[in-house]
Amino acid sequence: MIWPLRRKSKKRMARIIIDGPIDGGTRKLFLKAIKQIEDREFPALLLRIDSPGGTVGDSQEIHAALLRLREKGCHVVASFGNISASGGVYVGVGAEKIVANAGTITGSIGVILRGNNLSKLLEKIGIQFETVKSGIYKDILSPDRSLTKEERTLLQSLIDSSYNQFVEAVAKGRNLKVDEVKKFADGRVFTGLQAKELGLVDEIGDENSARLLASQMADLDEKLQPITLGRPKKKLLGFLPGSSILSKVFGALSMELNTSGQVLWLYKP
Repeated sequence: MIWPLRRKSKKRMARIIIDGPIDGGTRKLFLKAIKQIEDREFPALLLRIDSPGGTVGDSQEIHAALLRLREKGCHVVASFGNISASGGVYVGVGAEKIVANAGTITGSIGVILRGNNLSKLLEKIGIQFETVKSGIYKDILSPDRSLTKEERTLLQSLIDSSYNQFVEAVAKGRNLKVDEVKKFADGRVFTGLQAKELGLVDEIGDENSARLLASQMADLDEKLQPITLGRPKKKLLGFLPGSSILSKVFGALSMELNTSGQVLWLYKP
């Protein structure tokens, strides 16, 4: 008896790109795209990540959305581009499989919190802050003074809690033991090849390799290209020569100014 050949599904896979630092804008676009994937019942998602990470809460919400999507039967494959570090890794471990280039910069598993101590500068130019507060820690990380020993201890406990959340998510997502992850989760970065040896990624390859893997997992026609969702609207600046460079400069500056004093999962070389 000759069995008929099984036809591949003609459904298309979805594609989302996370490009640049992860922040509230990234989260909003991502969640909107996830809703479209759920409504249109895409069988697979190709997630392209080229990000140094960013804010903790936004990274966690994107990660949680990926897990919910997988629970609904959508296969998720992450493709790491030039860089997928810190919060980029946290988002990536929400995928079933991760594909990275051999030279991708990844890792930087850890937490950073930065404030600005401008007390000497303010003293030179004759500016003095007057503060009235309800508790001794209310003006912690104020730019007009140094941290006290007690404040530094308090902030370190905050960092440690965030760090443990990060490590546990990586361990669960990559099917590793927490102690194994902690051996390399000290902020260092790796190439894609090194990350594969550690179990952070599954395969070495480009975005097309990740697309083919997602097609196989969802039993889709490999010739069909994905539909990209969640693209940001192009602003007037985007039509000017060199706009992409200017956009990245403004984005980096905005990230630096807006996240001062925030706990970040961010690779900052």
